[in-house]
Amino acid sequence: MTQASQTIQRHHHITLCVGTAQEDYDFHTKVLSLKSVKKTLIYDGVAPFYHLYYGNDLGEESTLITCFPVAHSGRKGQRGTGQIDSLALSVPVSAIPFWAQRLAAHGFDVRRSERFGEHVLSFAHPCGVGYELIGIADDARKPYSNGEVPAELAIRGLHTIGVNVRETETSQEFMENGWAAHESARDGKYARYAFGDGGSGRFVDYVVEPDLPQASWTYGAGIVHHCAFQVADRTVQDKVKANLEGMGFTDTSERKDRGYFESIYVRTPSGAMFEATVSKPEGFLIDEPYEELGSKVQIAPQFESQRATIMESLETLKY
Repeated sequence: MTQASQTIQRHHHITLCVGTAQEDYDFHTKVLSLKSVKKTLIYDGVAPFYHLYYGNDLGEESTLITCFPVAHSGRKGQRGTGQIDSLALSVPVSAIPFWAQRLAAHGFDVRRSERFGEHVLSFAHPCGVGYELIGIADDARKPYSNGEVPAELAIRGLHTIGVNVRETETSQEFMENGWAAHESARDGKYARYAFGDGGSGRFVDYVVEPDLPQASWTYGAGIVHHCAFQVADRTVQDKVKANLEGMGFTDTSERKDRGYFESIYVRTPSGAMFEATVSKPEGFLIDEPYEELGSKVQIAPQFESQRATIMESLETLKY
């Protein structure tokens, strides 16, 4: 039992660098039928750009995919080793035929396989990030249904992520001693780590890919930026940070207020960036009521006076 035991609970969200905002919005809301729970901005650098959130009805933890549309930069990301390469979403196992047909009808190249005894549908976001739908017999998370995809067939949330590595030894030490996980299974080149008793939303899969080129970490279309994991509160978050620093990860970030949650970040030995996240009690209702959730671009209070100028600088997003 390490200092980190039981501190990391499950996935909180995963964040991607994608192409245009419209392409990303249409993919997540019209193809995958997730709810747009928040439209906001990221303020890193000299000019803000979109930060789009998708999930279930309230955007609950472990159902969230968030995206930075970065087509305006002209920069393409390099996929490869040292990076989160794919994300897998949970659907009822009975929904696999429905989703295979639906994705094909929308023009996606879909491949079927099995891994860890699970039915897998593999395809790709239009920007190139690898997506999977995993058929799960029992996932109690409440799905969002827009009416087009019935609730009984809809996406439940994150199931696992795939992290490309050249070898697993340093990642194993990190996951066990720094990230409160244990190895639960192996399947070929895949090593699965679980939080607690495991289950959808509580897995990380490491994929041994020794021959891939080094991936890029900057904002560039077509790559995963980071994955966030839920912790209970600030006290636990501080313990995670202190434990990581005691292991030698002295570049673990200070706490950053992201509006809807507070985060610390660490560049893991694999190269992938992980985040330990504390949700705010109000969640996504902190700045707009449920009836209007995701309906308007939210701008941080200190920049609200510049709304007109900021909105003119952004890609027009139709929704």
